[in-house]
Amino acid sequence: MVSIVALPASAHDGDRHRTPKVEISAVQADSPGRDNRTNRSLNNEWVEITNNSRHGIDLDGWTLKDEDGHRYTFNDYRLAGRSTVRIHTGEGRDTRTDLYQDRRNYVWNNHSDTATLRDDHGRTIDTETWGHHHHNHNHR
Repeated sequence: MVSIVALPASAHDGDRHRTPKVEISAVQADSPGRDNRTNRSLNNEWVEITNNSRHGIDLDGWTLKDEDGHRYTFNDYRLAGRSTVRIHTGEGRDTRTDLYQDRRNYVWNNHSDTATLRDDHGRTIDTETWGHHHHNHNHR
């Protein structure tokens, strides 16, 4: 089963009338096909971050984290205005539109998890939660 979470723009405290500048815009937590830990399968698990402003934003030092504490830190990366970057779990060559965590294991739980994007000062910029938070026996 392929599940892609398309997310509505969410209102943030003190910023209720504008679309957030940077947000988690889509998540594919469940890689299509069997979860066989191949690099291809790992890279089909991803989170997209979108910059809705007209201006580029320096994401250096920003982090993307799951509920279990797996953290990806953006290193020397600038997200252009009105553009999206996809952060893949597996290994690959970073480009303007695709970044890779270079992991050999899945990060995002298929059934329930929360992705948290924080800036370089540790402030939460956006979160996205999916699934239910009851028995976590489906955790991989």
